[in-house]
Amino acid sequence: MRPHAMNVVDAYFRGKRALITGGLGFIGSNLARRLVELGADVVLVDSLVPEYGGNLFNIDGIESRVRVNMQDPNTDLEINARAQLSILETCRKHNPGVKVVFASTRQIYGKPQYLPVDEKHLLIPVDVNGINKMAGEAYHVLYNNVYGIRACALRLTNTYGPRTRVKDARQTFLGIWTRLILEGKPFEVWDGSQLRDFTYVDDAVEAFLLAAASEEADGRVFNLGGADPPISLKDLADLLVGANGGGRYELRTFPSDRKRIDVGDYYADDRAIRSALSWQPRMRLREGLAQMLEYYRQHLPRYL
Repeated sequence: MRPHAMNVVDAYFRGKRALITGGLGFIGSNLARRLVELGADVVLVDSLVPEYGGNLFNIDGIESRVRVNMQDPNTDLEINARAQLSILETCRKHNPGVKVVFASTRQIYGKPQYLPVDEKHLLIPVDVNGINKMAGEAYHVLYNNVYGIRACALRLTNTYGPRTRVKDARQTFLGIWTRLILEGKPFEVWDGSQLRDFTYVDDAVEAFLLAAASEEADGRVFNLGGADPPISLKDLADLLVGANGGGRYELRTFPSDRKRIDVGDYYADDRAIRSALSWQPRMRLREGLAQMLEYYRQHLPRYL
């Protein structure tokens, strides 16, 4: 992030009230830490649905500086679409001056028709989560355009780093790769030729903060990419093994049930957010993997 953008963020959040849904999860908890550092008054809302990665340990060290509210567990539809509509409607009635940044996903694009994928690409999700995220994103743009509730959306790519779910591959395949390599076990790489881009979580957090602080973001959607060029999954596996100082993996063919929803190569054109908000991802992949591994060397049992 450029110096001017950093100054804008520092000044904007001091003393501000911030509500983070999914605040005990991977990105939410990292965002909470940064907001506390900036002097914001932070409230976290999380259902702690076991499959979604919420973990009270994620706020270890800042628990006295945030407030945590729980809500009843909800389905994917509730979390990504209906709950978003409820939040927006509540804001319209009771806090119309709010600014909302929605965590969307590259999944709404489906299988890319061209690369890199920009924000004008057709939206053709290949799974239910992508459809629900697409609906949630549309609600936010609608409420911005029709009701004046300042809102925007960030279409996240593969986000990685400390506090992600590593128990299994539900949140990201890099999570289970990290767990297995630290346990001295081989991990599986399916196919291995697919190209992907990766955003370190600290860089993603800065994108959220810039979007929240900037009027330029209102009513818009932005792709996030990473600091490195796209990389094949096999090369990523080699990079992870190198960062760990050892390890092994096995190349496998794609399981038939997963192949149907695999999108092939994907990497984002993120020039829009770089230009509009001066966002600049800084964490190189090799260093980011090393930091992620070091975090879980220290805390792995807390995430199993």
